[in-house]
Amino acid sequence: MKILVAVDGSPKSLDAVRLLARLVDPAADAVTVYFSKLELERQLPGTSHAVIDGAIAAVREEAWKLLPAGFTHEPELITDSQTAAVGILEAATRSQADLLVVGARGHGAIESFLLGSVSRAVVHGGHLPVLVARAAPPTGRGLRVLVGHHPASAAAVAAVARKLHWPADTEGRVIGVTESMLAGPVPAWVKERVRDPDTAAIAAAWQHEHDDEVAALGGTLKTFQGTLPAPFRGHDPIVAQGNPAEKILDQAKAAGSDLVVVGRTPTDALSRWLLGSTSEAVLAHATASVLLVPVEKK
Repeated sequence: MKILVAVDGSPKSLDAVRLLARLVDPAADAVTVYFSKLELERQLPGTSHAVIDGAIAAVREEAWKLLPAGFTHEPELITDSQTAAVGILEAATRSQADLLVVGARGHGAIESFLLGSVSRAVVHGGHLPVLVARAAPPTGRGLRVLVGHHPASAAAVAAVARKLHWPADTEGRVIGVTESMLAGPVPAWVKERVRDPDTAAIAAAWQHEHDDEVAALGGTLKTFQGTLPAPFRGHDPIVAQGNPAEKILDQAKAAGSDLVVVGRTPTDALSRWLLGSTSEAVLAHATASVLLVPVEKK
């Protein structure tokens, strides 16, 4: 797998390198580190080329310390004088990257991230999976990873997951959410009127619909788990009902997840405005790092 990680020397960008170091296989993967000279020159106007070159060397040295040793292909450094967003995407193309890794500053508005306001350009400007790292990986325990299932993105998410190197102590979980209007327990107002034959029939149909959807989703998630690497097959899948983004965020928070993996499916502008996007909501509000896997529009 070819991976491009963008750094600017900030602690958050180096956290991205630390997280990548947990997911990379030095024997099989190739890592390229990108640094934008233009962003540094903007922050330090009038600085000599010697100072700029020294800063680049320092960033390279720090990043190399954080990466594991023993790469078959020595990590490469790319620098240019493009704006950060343009430079990252062009470097990804030149290096034929399969994955982009960037660091985020805090959470909430995803524009506040990495080398400036480049988040939307990086996430939406290319067609690659993007790992947005929000914190350094934990020490003393395995990574806690939550994978969100959606029928349209399941194959793409599984394909990316299989390419990454997951440490043996990774605690992987899978969640799926049913959005049916009839999903969930029979409402109290229906239960109170079950003596009415017509209402009793509604209640029975409601419960039957709910049970069928939960059972079907549970089976689908089991099948999905079988397409994922071994660390994601050790727990029963989580079946939830309601808004997908809310349920994924709730579960990630409750489980203390370090990384959330979700697909980014194509949606038209009207649907995005009316209903929102699960991937956008997870990226905007998760306190964990987020791996977004795009799905090409057919």
